Amino acid sequence: QVQLVESGGGLVQAGGSLRLSCAASESIFSFDAMGWYRQAPGKQRELVATVVSGGNTNYADSVKGRFTISRDNAKNTVYLQMNSLKPEDTAVYSCNAWRRPKWINDYWGQGTQVTVSS
Repeated sequence: QVQLVESGGGLVQAGGSLRLSCAASESIFSFDAMGWYRQAPGKQRELVATVVSGGNTNYADSVKGRFTISRDNAKNTVYLQMNSLKPEDTAVYSCNAWRRPKWINDYWGQGTQVTVSS
C-alpha cells in the first residue's frame, strides 16, 4: 500500500512562507500525477497545485505566482513552496498521488495544518 507522509505545516504570519513536503513510500516515477489539495473549515476540498509525470504543473488561480510545486525524484518527495501567504490560505493541506486506473490507485496523505495569522 502506498504511503504519503506530509510535513512542514505550521503557524505563520501573513506575508510569510512555508514549504510543505510529501514523502512517498515508493518511486514517484510510478505515479501519473501528484498534487496538493486543501480544505478549510466549512469548505470543500480544492486543488492547489499538481505536477504530472512529464513535469507539467497546474495551479489554482488563487495561488498562481505565490506557490510552487516541485519534486525531487531521488528523494521520492514532492514539495509545495508557499510564499506571500494570506489568512485565506489557512487550511489542512493534503498530498495526493495517483496512477491509472485512478479509481483503484488514488492515494492520500494524512494532511498537515497550515494556519496564517493576520
